[in-house]
Amino acid sequence: MLRIYSISLGCPKNLVDTEKTLGGLEQLRGGLLPVDAAEKADLVFINTCAFIAPAVDESVRVILETADRLANLPPERRPLLAAAGCLVGRFGGKDLAPDLPEVDLLLESRDLPDWPARLSAALEVRAGGHPGSPLLPHPISRLLSTGPSYAWLKVSEGCRQACSFCVIPAIRGSLRSAPAASLREEAVRLLDQGVREIILVAQDLTSWGTDLPAGERLPGLLRSLLSLRGLDRLRLMYLYPSGLTDDLLRFLQDAGPPFVPYFDIPLQHAAPGILGRMGRPFAGDPRAVVDRVRKFFPQAALRTSLMVGFPGETEADFDLLCRFVREIRFTHLGVFAFSPEEGTPAALLKGRVRARVSGDRRSVLMGIQKEISGELLAACLGQRLSILVDRPQGEWPGLHLGRAWFQAPEADGVTYVSGPGVAPGLLVEAEITETSSYDLVALTDEAGSGAGSARG
Repeated sequence: MLRIYSISLGCPKNLVDTEKTLGGLEQLRGGLLPVDAAEKADLVFINTCAFIAPAVDESVRVILETADRLANLPPERRPLLAAAGCLVGRFGGKDLAPDLPEVDLLLESRDLPDWPARLSAALEVRAGGHPGSPLLPHPISRLLSTGPSYAWLKVSEGCRQACSFCVIPAIRGSLRSAPAASLREEAVRLLDQGVREIILVAQDLTSWGTDLPAGERLPGLLRSLLSLRGLDRLRLMYLYPSGLTDDLLRFLQDAGPPFVPYFDIPLQHAAPGILGRMGRPFAGDPRAVVDRVRKFFPQAALRTSLMVGFPGETEADFDLLCRFVREIRFTHLGVFAFSPEEGTPAALLKGRVRARVSGDRRSVLMGIQKEISGELLAACLGQRLSILVDRPQGEWPGLHLGRAWFQAPEADGVTYVSGPGVAPGLLVEAEITETSSYDLVALTDEAGSGAGSARG
């Protein structure tokens, strides 16, 4: 059986690509055994990220550190080392190969459907055989790595937006939506594996379907998923602000559970001048996007990402951004310092903000958000909430990591939950007994524990 060690860097969309690649490889090879160290593997697969310069640096570092460990093995025991994804897509396999001679196989994002077959062929050649032309079965399975509680469902590839700071369209290409029928089929397979929460992800989820010949739109896809048996939570991530129209919000309001009123909206900034330089189409009034959501969902959980230090950002712009964060009171907030990425229009803009200033501004915003988050979570004390249990905490017997409806996996804080009936993959009723700046502590009892059918 093929022994494999995999590393998936970057966003959940990359993780889905990794899970599908490993699932397809498992089908082609008749089995697959994940191992806990690269030195034990027949194949080491690294799916890279290259969204910003620090991600590029991390991807290169992980590849080189892994290669160094493998170099100590005898040649006959050395596994095939493959690097895939955004790093290769951004810089090109031919250009990267001389700089990364330790890597046996480089796989570009544009060849994603062929990754399992190309890996299998390379393994055949390594073993002294003929690569042949392996045919992938349909449907391709996914080797889930997120446990029994949730899974990501990537609904499209690429992006058609023109943000001045972003390299994703250059790496992944323009928008390419997966058909609704195939996505529903994949969702059914995920639920059949026991998954309770499905999270839709894309570079721009609200644009899903606009490139399909049938004229499909996001409400149609959601309608086909909301009725699936066994689905307790349907969460939407990466909602482009201008795509949150009254019609879409009205549809979501009417849909009700299992839709989770959690809105992940990357606003990036609040100053109109900065938003205009970023190429964001809602530059005139970002507050209107938030007001529109809250008109339909007054108690919605709002997550956003903001960028500080964009070229031309003044102290006045930053002060406006701070006031915006204080007034909106986001449930969750991520703050990033601008990174001038080669090939983007923003990298050529004048008025560069010093790195130290950008770092200070990030710290200030995160300090504001920490206080807001602590206040919002403190209001949960004593409440009984439905907690979806993800996995054991590891250090303390009986303690598990879970999430309330307003907590998305990997992006937000968690709920530490213990008590009778708590186990991975279950949705339990628990009382919030303690809160902190970003996390909750909850306890079940005999009356409130169990798998439960309550919608999150």
